[in-house]
Amino acid sequence: MKKLLLVLLVVALASFLFVGCLPVTPAEGEGEGEGEVEGACPTVSITSEVEIAGKKYIKGATQTITVTFAVATEPVSVYVGPAIKGTPAGVPSDAKELVMYADADKKVYTGTFRFNGTLKEDCAEDYVYVTTCATCAPCKYAYTVDDEGPCSLIKLYEGTNCSCGGFDIVFKGGTAADTCLTCCNDYCTALDEYTIDLYKTNPFDVCCDVPCASTIASCSGTGCEIDCTMSCVDISTYTLTAETKDFYLVATLKDKVGNSRRYYAIVNIDSDDIITVQEYRGLTSSGTCTNWTDAEKLNMAVDTIGTSVTNYYATIGGCALDIYGTCPDTPDGYTVAD
Repeated sequence: MKKLLLVLLVVALASFLFVGCLPVTPAEGEGEGEGEVEGACPTVSITSEVEIAGKKYIKGATQTITVTFAVATEPVSVYVGPAIKGTPAGVPSDAKELVMYADADKKVYTGTFRFNGTLKEDCAEDYVYVTTCATCAPCKYAYTVDDEGPCSLIKLYEGTNCSCGGFDIVFKGGTAADTCLTCCNDYCTALDEYTIDLYKTNPFDVCCDVPCASTIASCSGTGCEIDCTMSCVDISTYTLTAETKDFYLVATLKDKVGNSRRYYAIVNIDSDDIITVQEYRGLTSSGTCTNWTDAEKLNMAVDTIGTSVTNYYATIGGCALDIYGTCPDTPDGYTVAD
């Protein structure tokens, strides 16, 4: 009888073991924010992630991955890699394991990974895999890498003269009808915010990357449609006579995950007119200082000064067609800032 009871006990324990570890791959995101029991999938977040139409996008750069469990969990392994091929119940052999650091309660784990290090194309898709001793198949989380900064064709023209001196400088680009998901060379997260700054001196003359001069005028906005005005720009403050003066223009565009692109121009202005606009390509502000003299100059002076977006004076930016248009795959000479 004792032998029979021992056999039944072994069978019972074995049945619990098999029932509790069926090799079923959890659905993507399954268990996120749910479950208070050991073995539930954790929540996973990445520093720059933005959700658009049900998909998570992240910046193509070094990012922090945070894995959060409902209960203390140890050990934990986290991998970044492609979709599973041939081993649906496991982690792909070419996935890269991350070094993860746990908090004191063993509930929150953090690690870093450079997401554009192995992916060669914008909008590439991959997974984050999380495995523990309590899960029989990895929890997996899909993401899309965006490593391209946005771009736009920006039209520049003179606005209203000001009674107190000077005149408005107006910038236009894009249209309200744009979907923002297929915006000019940023097919993932699109143009989201922009800033256009005007300086009286070269803002990168001493400092590199971050402008170290104060602006004399600036305007900014959000969304795919660029529409901003520098109000009452008056050069009399910066010249002793009514002669013209060169001002340095820097336009910075950012997408929803934080990628950015800059455009540069020198705008020559007299007391109440724009005289010339010269766009500069081939400048860099990441690691080395800019060199306006040696860079390619575009958009030289034209005979007629535009006073509206339909009679524009000059353009800066990388789009080739119409107000918004489409960008080349690799806009030559433009700076993509981190």
